[in-house]
Amino acid sequence: MMDMAKGTIRIGTRASKLALWQAYYVEDLLKAAGWDTEIVEIISKGDKILDVSISKIGSKGVFTEELEAQLRDGTIDVAVHSAKDMPSRLPDDLHLIAFSEREQMHDVLVSDGPVDLENPPEGFRIGTSSTRRIALLKHYYPHLTTVDMRGNLQTRLSKLERGDCEALWLAYAGVHRMGYVSRIAKALPLDRFIPAVGQGSVTVEVAETLAIEKREAVRASINHPATEQCLLAERAFLRTLEGGCSVPVFGLAQWAGDQIRLEGGVVSLDGQTMLRDAEIGTDPTAIGEVLAQRLLDQGAGDILAQIKAEQQKS
Repeated sequence: MMDMAKGTIRIGTRASKLALWQAYYVEDLLKAAGWDTEIVEIISKGDKILDVSISKIGSKGVFTEELEAQLRDGTIDVAVHSAKDMPSRLPDDLHLIAFSEREQMHDVLVSDGPVDLENPPEGFRIGTSSTRRIALLKHYYPHLTTVDMRGNLQTRLSKLERGDCEALWLAYAGVHRMGYVSRIAKALPLDRFIPAVGQGSVTVEVAETLAIEKREAVRASINHPATEQCLLAERAFLRTLEGGCSVPVFGLAQWAGDQIRLEGGVVSLDGQTMLRDAEIGTDPTAIGEVLAQRLLDQGAGDILAQIKAEQQKS
């Protein structure tokens, strides 16, 4: 029987179906621990502006600013996000205190027919608004064409069905959580298409003013320690590179025995130049920082500076 004396944890979330799936997932874990919960839906800037690419309207914060404002004023106790949507640096008064067990991390192509990237039919277009995905595609398959594709998963599928593109490039995690696995035409291999930092995990953000009892309950109920260590390495890597949602940086940490192996890199917008390396160790923050610094020493800073300059001109 639920101990109502514990009080209610108010969970803030974006209003898309996938974001709500994540919020209900967190809610179920908290309810299992004996907490009452309330879901609070919030419309983010990133959800309101669908006709402009993320790289042109701002950083990852376009999906988090409204939720963070309500964390600060106490309207909500926690904000639930896809870990890949979170900026690598948070304000001092906000913290990520839990990372859920990670879903499969790879990307997929969703299409109504077979997909042959080596020999696509004439006019074959792939829908994505991710600069990372576009740059990787230009690197490995420069003959293919992409079209900008914003909106939630259901909106993108509608655009696919009406012929705006022939395939959608998406994260497996979201496709799986929304029940569309049967529409996957091709799984993209992790050895080539390393995902965005944090892909596949749900994270919980809180303000430092949150009551310690609620903070401890959230962490105990939701955090998956093995996933957390990997994501700390990835986020340290991104933070040191000063990459963001609009910059084609990729990184994936996985356990190799009792150590963490992080592979990551950066690719120019035209796909011509890619820097990629790996680091292994036991301290996740150190792994991320060492790998990022090695890439910076190899010229990653010049690539990122050029990318940001080009984006500011567009």
